[in-house]
Amino acid sequence: MWDFGADQGARQFAALGIALLLSTLIGLERAVLQKSAGLRTHTLVGVGSALFMQVSQYGFADVLSREHVDLDPSRVAAQMVSGIGFIGGGLIFVRRDAVRGLTTAATIWLTCAVGMACGGGLPLLATAATAVHFLVARGYPLVTRHMPAILSAEQRELQLSYRVGGGLLPRVLELCTAAGFRVLRVRVDRAPWKGRDRLTRSVRAEGEETGPGGTDVVEVLITLEGRGDVLRLVGQITELRGVLSADAGAELDAAE
Repeated sequence: MWDFGADQGARQFAALGIALLLSTLIGLERAVLQKSAGLRTHTLVGVGSALFMQVSQYGFADVLSREHVDLDPSRVAAQMVSGIGFIGGGLIFVRRDAVRGLTTAATIWLTCAVGMACGGGLPLLATAATAVHFLVARGYPLVTRHMPAILSAEQRELQLSYRVGGGLLPRVLELCTAAGFRVLRVRVDRAPWKGRDRLTRSVRAEGEETGPGGTDVVEVLITLEGRGDVLRLVGQITELRGVLSADAGAELDAAE
């Protein structure tokens, strides 16, 4: 069991080392983008997959040496392909009809394949698959930016708050469409308990009266799709009279 030989030798440790290196590179790329599955998850998936392949190839040598014993080592690899789906499925979720996490789940699946290739003695294929990952994850977005908007449209969430009664929402939507965005969803919540002190200071600074009951705040969440300049759009919205705050969230994964 503790022999450093054919079944537990330099080849097996080298395979685990290559799987560690390649899966770490993939995990770093996901971690830089602040995805839900980052460096540690991808590294563990890659190394674990390589170890499973090693066990599949060398772990049953003593059993196979017995007479009338016939096992299929590929069964372990087949179960790994099915089992990794549980991790990938946990990374995919739906938020207001927008599917997120598809690319990260696919990357987990690819990392598993890279680890399996390393454990199976195919380091060149594993390295090529890792290079393909960086080509797709980093290179494709640069290419799709020059394609029609229907192929590369981004989805972003625009959050803003404003005072009730100014009729600002139609003007905001008009600015969004004028900036080259398509409005997918609009969610409006009246929140009188939010920003009361800030709202009062804003109203007084403009020389208006808040009234005995104060002025309510409306929180709006707008989902946009398009290739317009979102930062410029936020600047235009904040200049509207009555707008208290405006913020554009990160790009959604709906198009992934």
